[in-house]
Amino acid sequence: MIIELPSTKATLHLGEQLGKLLPVRTVLLLKGNLGAGKTTLVQGIGKGLSITEPIVSPTFTLVNEYTQGRLRLYHLDLYRLKPQEVEKLYPELYWEYQEVAPGITAIEWAQRLPYQPSDYLEIQLVNLPKLGRQAILKEVGSLSLKASFWESLR
Repeated sequence: MIIELPSTKATLHLGEQLGKLLPVRTVLLLKGNLGAGKTTLVQGIGKGLSITEPIVSPTFTLVNEYTQGRLRLYHLDLYRLKPQEVEKLYPELYWEYQEVAPGITAIEWAQRLPYQPSDYLEIQLVNLPKLGRQAILKEVGSLSLKASFWESLR
């Protein structure tokens, strides 16, 4: 699915819709160039999950955990890491939910993961000159989001 995002407000709105609709244990792999809107999208997701604390980029902290909302939100940013450093972060803890409570996991710069979960929603954000952004959403594995989910995003 391709969604046109002509403004930052539209990117926030898409994130908010995702936050309201995504089921627990959903992993989002966010891809896109610097400034493509990955953190803005996660801020919208937080709003859709009714998280009241500010959602900030975990570029330096690497992982932010938000526990007050409809579901927990785990926000990882791999921008500053090399694949071998990512491995030491044990990102699978956030999609296997063995040591953390189930929630939604959003991983920025997911292309830096040395391995990926078997099931996830990939969101590629692309800057379009003079047109804003475009989000390309693709299910991978057996995630199987309901048709009503996809209709709600149209």
